[in-house]
Amino acid sequence: MGISRVYNFNPGPATLPLSVLQKAQQTFMEFGGMSILEISHRSKEFSGIIKRAETLVREHLGLPANYRVLFLQGGASIHFGMVPLNLLKNRADFSITGHWSKRALEEANHVGETRVIFTDEEGNFTRTPNPGEIKIDAQADYFHMTTNNTIFGTEYQEIPDTGDVPLVADMSSDILSKRIDVTKFALIYAGAQKNLGPAGISLVIIRDDLLEKLPRDIPTMFTYRAHAAKKSLYHTPPTFTIYCLMLVLEWIKERGGIESVEKINHEKAKLIYDALDASSLYEPHADKDSRSLMNITFRLRTDDLTDSFIEGAAKRDLVGLKGHRSVGGIRASVYNAFPIEGVKELVAFMKEFERKA
Repeated sequence: MGISRVYNFNPGPATLPLSVLQKAQQTFMEFGGMSILEISHRSKEFSGIIKRAETLVREHLGLPANYRVLFLQGGASIHFGMVPLNLLKNRADFSITGHWSKRALEEANHVGETRVIFTDEEGNFTRTPNPGEIKIDAQADYFHMTTNNTIFGTEYQEIPDTGDVPLVADMSSDILSKRIDVTKFALIYAGAQKNLGPAGISLVIIRDDLLEKLPRDIPTMFTYRAHAAKKSLYHTPPTFTIYCLMLVLEWIKERGGIESVEKINHEKAKLIYDALDASSLYEPHADKDSRSLMNITFRLRTDDLTDSFIEGAAKRDLVGLKGHRSVGGIRASVYNAFPIEGVKELVAFMKEFERKA
């Protein structure tokens, strides 16, 4: 029996590769005589899974030996608190480019002093900063940025140079979507449910020297040091989610690695942005020099037209296109696993809808 699947433009949890879902289905009931859900996190089978996942993360990111790879329960939001608890002693600098960077700032404010060195909130977050706009205090404990802004559809085109100040990045919605120089970062965290796997786990990349900078006495569970020392096994990890993440990393490798994935991501985004730029009906939210590859946001002239667009798209099996209330309009999330065929279907529908509007 064939599988009927819609084109899922939801921003997260988001599309997973069909081959990954099929493999997970196969092992759901049988994995060495039991379900993959039942294997012990202390077993040799799971040891092989988590080691393979780490190996693939290192391979895809080109990760040097002085960085640790952690697989931790919870999404990115838990790190809004864990980062300052582990790193903030005097003051941290923040770039505010959307909802999630604001949330990270709010949580850091509970821990210590912060300073906002860039914000585009008055412009409703249509852009990310130019490198020259980032003036970091050399005495800051760290600088925090959100590389891709899921709600507003903006993405840093260039990573700022923070000198000796540790650069911390929330990469939840663009991790492994393109090649990056990971050595520019001291700590990267990312919720899994966009480009890595199912919800419920976060990937953390942390440089060794940061593990020695704990500025306060906090519960052990909230220290990166404890999780690094136990290789993500300080407590029972989300075994099935890590297994699915490993399968997604294998899928990326099978597709030719990050370079191949990045090429396809540019092709997908270009198809939609070209249609937007040629249109008189659709208005992109993000400035051209800040556009996201992963989350493409645009508006129509009226709310009635927007509602009709969403309803018509759903009839074509194009779902999850409603924009966040902060922006309104339409949001097409086209993460790594989203097929280019779905993008072509969306563009065809956009052109057809405009002709009839």
